[in-house]
Amino acid sequence: MKTIRTETQGTLLTVTLDRPELRNAFNEDLISELTAVFGAVPGETRTVILTGAGGAFCAGADVDWMKRSLSRTEGENARDARAMAGMFRSVDECPVPVIARVNGPAIAGGSGLVAACDIAIASRDAVFGFTEVRLGIIPAVISTYVLPKIGPGAARRYFLTGERFGAAEALSLGLVHEVAEAASLDERIAAVTREILQCGPQAVRATKRLIREAAGLPRGEAIEHTIRAIAGIRVTPEAQEGLGAFLEKRKPNWT
Repeated sequence: MKTIRTETQGTLLTVTLDRPELRNAFNEDLISELTAVFGAVPGETRTVILTGAGGAFCAGADVDWMKRSLSRTEGENARDARAMAGMFRSVDECPVPVIARVNGPAIAGGSGLVAACDIAIASRDAVFGFTEVRLGIIPAVISTYVLPKIGPGAARRYFLTGERFGAAEALSLGLVHEVAEAASLDERIAAVTREILQCGPQAVRATKRLIREAAGLPRGEAIEHTIRAIAGIRVTPEAQEGLGAFLEKRKPNWT
């Protein structure tokens, strides 16, 4: 791949945006490659870490890629937007937890990638922003993932001003879950990964799917959906092992 690096260590997959000279900004190649990587996560994987090479997480869209949009028709721009939407969706719908290792600036679409991840841990010096309006465009595709994280109230400020903000503000908004010193960023991510590994692998996958599915249902349908979900899980071998291990005061066979 030209724009993505992957590394596997046991059940951990690390996906690195690898355009450090352009602060890992995305173009057609990165969009296509990142979508492909997240669409084919190996079955034995239990956690994915998404990060950026060099000193940035992702600076959003590549300037040259945006420049080419000026000469495209509305239909051609819709095609590009659909491809970008597919990239975010592939991260969001990855069957296992995705942890954003926000090692530097995450601007515009970069903040969108952070929002599409399940867990986000940011370096204290990371910078965020929804800067699209300053270019005369809108944070459209990423809003699907950003709005559920920060809410419409915060979006009314940060979407409309295009201002940048730091990791502490991102934490208060709910865009990230934790802020760490740069030197301890990997340590904190490793700690969260260890917590995930204490959980039943299939239960984690099912829980991630439940969050996505139940959140969009009317209350009555959500109740019925969750009843079916727990009834189906309780009879699985993994649930039998987990509950048995708890009652017998031993570790389950997945730890």
